[in-house]
Amino acid sequence: MSKSVVISVDAMGGDHGPSVVVPGVAQAAKAHPEVRFLLHGDGAKIEAELAKCPAAKLVSEIRHSDKVIAMDEKPAQAMRRGKGSSMWNAIEALRENEAQACVSAGNTGALMAISKLILRMGAGLERPAIVANWPNMKGVTTVLDVGANVESDAAQLVEFAIMGAAFHHAVHGSKRPTVGLLNVGSEDQKGHEEVREAHAILREAKLDFDYHGFVEGNDIAYGTVDVVVTDGFTGNVALKTAEGMARFFSNEIKSTLTSGPLAMLGAAIASGALSKMRKRLDPSRVNGAPLLGLNGIVVKSHGGADANGFESAIRVATNLARSDFRAEIDRNLKRLTAVAAKSEAPEQGQGAAE
Repeated sequence: MSKSVVISVDAMGGDHGPSVVVPGVAQAAKAHPEVRFLLHGDGAKIEAELAKCPAAKLVSEIRHSDKVIAMDEKPAQAMRRGKGSSMWNAIEALRENEAQACVSAGNTGALMAISKLILRMGAGLERPAIVANWPNMKGVTTVLDVGANVESDAAQLVEFAIMGAAFHHAVHGSKRPTVGLLNVGSEDQKGHEEVREAHAILREAKLDFDYHGFVEGNDIAYGTVDVVVTDGFTGNVALKTAEGMARFFSNEIKSTLTSGPLAMLGAAIASGALSKMRKRLDPSRVNGAPLLGLNGIVVKSHGGADANGFESAIRVATNLARSDFRAEIDRNLKRLTAVAAKSEAPEQGQGAAE
């Protein structure tokens, strides 16, 4: 029997609030009937949506809050004025052990700032990372960081590798994920100092994943490795570029297939294959970006996600809550510490002898 899970939901977050969140909860309830939900936000608005979704109503408890953090509110303002908001209360439910995971489609900066303030970082971890799920030729690539940290040193990149591998194992089911460091080439001498140093550490450490080495941007779509690690600046640029290109190709295909009678006839003949491709590239299928590294599971849904997309974010949160990914992270951090201590021991011994 599946482990019972309670998901704390910021019902007011995102572009659509309860009108998308509640139908998303209803879909998740059908797929995972043992999951329960705490819905934080305007009680009257949530209740009105629950009346339309009996499946969600049966498994949900409303936690009323008057305040909502705006999508354009600055993180510093959100931390100062956010207490008592739907987002704040949804995260606080994790700290109070009322829920095992939190999902919000709200302001990303505010979600990150408030999560760090309330939950704090996990032991041995310095920085959080935002994860993106990227469709590839073989399945899904996990990419991190995609925006939490503009710059990252070697130690932080190694932490991201550990967290990303644990996430991919928990959510996508790979028993021993492969991990690569994003770089401008595959040769050892390529890239800046932080990337080369992280590469040396990961190559020597014996961790619960297979370190592939350097990968390049095209390897993300090829599916060369399960997990691609980079700093938040590079990751965010890559993510936004991919999203833009996906929209470009989608529009071009639509324009081409409606350009004339013969093109429209061809589109009709190929409608089954086109529908399959559209479903494969649908961003809602891979919606749900966890903020890894916190003392708690917080998943960011895209602000413009529909009910299918929000259900996907709930699924990610549920899979993480049922997994031992945090214990896996702890194990690898301890192994990393042991490797570092072993490498330093000869130098210390030599100094003592002298």
